[in-house]
Amino acid sequence: MAIVTSSRKACTVNPLKMSQPIGAALAFLGLDQCLPVLHGAQGCTAFGLVLFVRHFRETIPLQTTAMNEVTTILGGLENLEQAIVNIHNRAHPQVIGVASTGLTETKGDDVDGFLQLIRRKHPELDGVALIYVSTPDYQGAFQDGWGKAVAQLVEQLVQPAVQPAPTQINVLAGSHLTVGDLEELRDIIEAFGLQPIILPDLSGSLDGHVPDDFLPTTLGGAGVAKIQSMGASCHTLAIGEQVRAAAVTLEEKTGAPFTLFDRLTGLEASDRLFQRLAELSGRPVPVKYRRQRSQLVDAMLDGHFFFGGRKDALGAEPDLLWQLGMWLSEMGCTLGAAVTTTASPLLEKLPVEEVLIGDLEDLEQRAAGCDLLLTHSHGRQAAERLGIPFFRAGLPIFDRLGAAHRLNIGYRGTRDLVFEMGNLFLATQPEHHSDSWPLPGENHGTASQIEACH
Repeated sequence: MAIVTSSRKACTVNPLKMSQPIGAALAFLGLDQCLPVLHGAQGCTAFGLVLFVRHFRETIPLQTTAMNEVTTILGGLENLEQAIVNIHNRAHPQVIGVASTGLTETKGDDVDGFLQLIRRKHPELDGVALIYVSTPDYQGAFQDGWGKAVAQLVEQLVQPAVQPAPTQINVLAGSHLTVGDLEELRDIIEAFGLQPIILPDLSGSLDGHVPDDFLPTTLGGAGVAKIQSMGASCHTLAIGEQVRAAAVTLEEKTGAPFTLFDRLTGLEASDRLFQRLAELSGRPVPVKYRRQRSQLVDAMLDGHFFFGGRKDALGAEPDLLWQLGMWLSEMGCTLGAAVTTTASPLLEKLPVEEVLIGDLEDLEQRAAGCDLLLTHSHGRQAAERLGIPFFRAGLPIFDRLGAAHRLNIGYRGTRDLVFEMGNLFLATQPEHHSDSWPLPGENHGTASQIEACH
């Protein structure tokens, strides 16, 4: 059991966390024909926009209510109304997602009341879904904003169904899942004859495709009609503790039960996913995935020599920290340091003495003596100063191509992680120790022995 503590420094140095509004905005970007709006100053939106553009290397539709000193004091109704009307007239979105910021939260804007007044004044907005989520950036962190946005989408858009669809299931995706993860998850579910509705679905909107025409809104993702039909699904898969509230809301609203997966990385975690899908579909696990499982076990056999006894330092949002931390522990590594951004019930279960809610300076100090540093791209200088290998994980990753397409889940994704991270360890092995590692074909344990250890 880990002890969870919070940093008591007077200020944040080299921030690890991103804010709630940015998390909510990214969730809205997983909807089709949507335009997210940050209700606050222009700078709040500008910094978030730059972050997403650098990570995804795509055009990001993100708007602002452009609050200034005067409108902040007098209230943001006029700015919000003007922003929504202009967006509707120019972009014609199906969804406008509004996320508050610290500026308007401190003022105390009644955004729910504002939206009611705006709707009464502008009947032309009747066909547009206006979704508001309260996300003060002086509280919580990125995954909190994402989770709140998903819960609001479920609350306001999902409709109970009279006739259930026996092969349709919902997938509530956490912010730690990449575009590549969502594409893999969809393929896995469809291989069992099931039809998934993913919310939010970044694999449709930020998968890096070249569109035929330009649209000022998101291009792909979960459409309003699809979200409304989630009430007809027979089951919900919730991926990550951050979407638990949305899963509970969906169950209460539609009666569809849910299964929450705390992670989908690792042999045991992947087995749980495939077992659940086999139960829901009544079908055996396809031969393709049985083969992939065998490949993963073989990769673990090949790589466990280089993971065993290694000491790692992790800095990430709680769900990603849990996903990587538990997998590394299963591979034989020791967690030397764990720093995160916000509270989560998972943190105290991590196999480490302490989990600190802090920043990258805290991570760097605790990573002294570790063999590997894992965090997003802002941690690269810390790894250089420490003189240890650096594994980029999370968001943003702006100094490597294809970050959004990295696969981390299931048998294939876990195998890729074994190879990628194992190669980092292998590259740091002293040259005179290279002959001590077993050669291919040497006796290094059976598959059953390896599985018993994990």
